[in-house]
Amino acid sequence: MGDKKSSVQRVIDELKKLNLSTQFKDLPQSTRTASEAAAAVNCHVSQIVKSLIFQSKSTHKPVLVLTSGSNQVDEAVVGAVFGEEIRFASAKFVREMTGFAIGGVSPFGLKGEITTYIDEDLLKHPVIWAAAGSHNTVFSIFPEDLVSAIDGQVITVH
Repeated sequence: MGDKKSSVQRVIDELKKLNLSTQFKDLPQSTRTASEAAAAVNCHVSQIVKSLIFQSKSTHKPVLVLTSGSNQVDEAVVGAVFGEEIRFASAKFVREMTGFAIGGVSPFGLKGEITTYIDEDLLKHPVIWAAAGSHNTVFSIFPEDLVSAIDGQVITVH
């Protein structure tokens, strides 16, 4: 439990420091999947930010893709933008690189610098919801705030 609290606190601290307008929800049910998260906060699945960690195949660098909950990431498309083939990262790699467990990876409070891509489809919504460091804590954010606060490139991911 202490690890969950510190993970969520990292996200809260960073969002406060950035002075972003957000709403946190600590939910009794899991928000590990996009459909679970959408049901929990009563929004469309496309408003859920899936934070997916990939690993580049030759240099083993982490790549974070923030995609709409209704989209599937085409690894070839993202790899072409990144300049190297990518593959889904292992749970151990995700934890080591982000400081978060799969299902709770937040775009804020990351352990270190990670190349980040933002799905252009997220910008179609007035508000989106992302993981806040645990599998049952989420926060809302305006898509334009996400883009301006994250050093990431907006791309097509599929």
